Amino acid sequence: MPPQARTSPRRADAQRNIAAILDAAVTALSRDPEASVSEIAQAAGVGRVTLYGHFPNRADLVDAALAKAIADGHAALDEVDLTGDPRAALARLINSSWLLVNRSRALLLAAQQVLPPGRIRDLHAGPAERVETLVERGRQAGAFRTDLPTSWLVSVLHSVMHSAADEINAGRLTAGHAAAYITATVLAAFTPPA
Repeated sequence: MPPQARTSPRRADAQRNIAAILDAAVTALSRDPEASVSEIAQAAGVGRVTLYGHFPNRADLVDAALAKAIADGHAALDEVDLTGDPRAALARLINSSWLLVNRSRALLLAAQQVLPPGRIRDLHAGPAERVETLVERGRQAGAFRTDLPTSWLVSVLHSVMHSAADEINAGRLTAGHAAAYITATVLAAFTPPA
């Protein structure tokens, strides 16, 4: 049997293991940012040795889990209608994005414990590009302010969303009110000065 034929099933097994580990990590860390590697391995149906064979340490595992959650969320946001009035489109995007942020806020806490802020920002580059495009369209239409850079406005949106998650974790905000608060805050921040 040629060497490639012998190694294909192993590669397929490895890919299945990686997928199972990442699914388990996203689920476990979204429930509990302190979920152990052992718990994640057990939920994935693999041993710790197998898990560590793919992810040498907890930081690598959390990084990969956050990347997967963000990529899955980014794909889901493709369904959000961003046409028409930029302010209404931004409100729809915030509402849909917030649902994803809220679902994975414990995962974000896990990431903040082991990943540098720059890495977390890098992982959010795809979703940030979607917001940048919408903000640029809103600026051209006169709906959003032009006296501040687009990158700053996008950063404000992400900061407000992550602050809402922190407020929920601290018990000072309910998840049911968060989207409305985020939208009101961001639209006020994006409105051109009188």
